[in-house]
Amino acid sequence: MKPSPQAQPLKNFRLPVKAVLFDLDGTLLDTAPDLVAAANAMLSELALRKLDARKIQNFIGGGIANLVKRTLAASLEREPDSQLLERAMPIYEKHYAKVMLNQTRPFAGVVEGLQAMRAQGLRLACVTNKAERFARPLLGATGLLDFFELLVCGDNLPRKKPDPLPLRHASEHFGVETHEMLLIGDSPLDTQAARAAGCHIFCVPYGYSQGRDVRELDCDAIVATLRDAAKLLRNL
Repeated sequence: MKPSPQAQPLKNFRLPVKAVLFDLDGTLLDTAPDLVAAANAMLSELALRKLDARKIQNFIGGGIANLVKRTLAASLEREPDSQLLERAMPIYEKHYAKVMLNQTRPFAGVVEGLQAMRAQGLRLACVTNKAERFARPLLGATGLLDFFELLVCGDNLPRKKPDPLPLRHASEHFGVETHEMLLIGDSPLDTQAARAAGCHIFCVPYGYSQGRDVRELDCDAIVATLRDAAKLLRNL
């Protein structure tokens, strides 16, 4: 196993970071309990075998279509056909819309970290693969939406993470170079997008990371909380 990036010197941080971008699921909000509940409700309605919560959690991060497809494949133990996928999507969305605010909460240190970064004059954005019809109300209901100048969702642009397009869109919005931005996330989708865009990348260890050990991800640092990320940025 590779050594933790937390212990490595931050050699690339030669210019001040002007904007910070945040993943949503597994970084800002603990959405897994509600995502899992909706996935198993979908399986029940389709008369398919339910899955262990931890298994479904490993499917989080690539957007709802990816979550539905992987959940169906795991339950069936084979790839679902296109007809089943087409039938399953609205069923999942129906159930998720009902439960998405039941257990979802900000992770510890998120509010304090966002407050500290805003006090430092950093410009903040949320860049998520989640559809806007779910992301915006979730951020609003949990009190996080007003922290962000920009919200980029999985259905706002032609491509989403791990493609660098959402990050480049944010750099254009903020009027800064991509190397003047930092992305904070929890999964390979985040690290791949950041590297492709030329952004700095911190990872949090408490997220979902698609079943990967966060220490294996290609990031500049692992930060225990967003509060710790704000302190590190201040010191840099």
